[in-house]
Amino acid sequence: MPTIDDWHEFRVRTGVVLRAEPNVAARHPAYSMWIDFGDLGVLQSSAKIIDHYRAEDLVGTQVIAVTGFPPRHVAGFRSDVLILGVLTDSGVVLVRPDRAVPPGSTIA
Repeated sequence: MPTIDDWHEFRVRTGVVLRAEPNVAARHPAYSMWIDFGDLGVLQSSAKIIDHYRAEDLVGTQVIAVTGFPPRHVAGFRSDVLILGVLTDSGVVLVRPDRAVPPGSTIA
């Protein structure tokens, strides 16, 4: 069972989407995304958020993601972070700050 010590290995941070495009090789429709996390640099994520968002509309959007995982490969695309969203009957809705904050800010 995970403990609070396990949680401390990870950080939840804000990022700004620099680029998003369909991941056409994914089994389930998803976007390949490049996200600026400030001092952490630009990290990548594969995100199943196509139901409510168009790739071109995501550019410039702030997201919240869990960092610190080892990279995974999703349909040939390296995914460094887990973008947070809420599962709904109509698809995933992004969890986002309600005002602009610096990229890489740690969620308290």
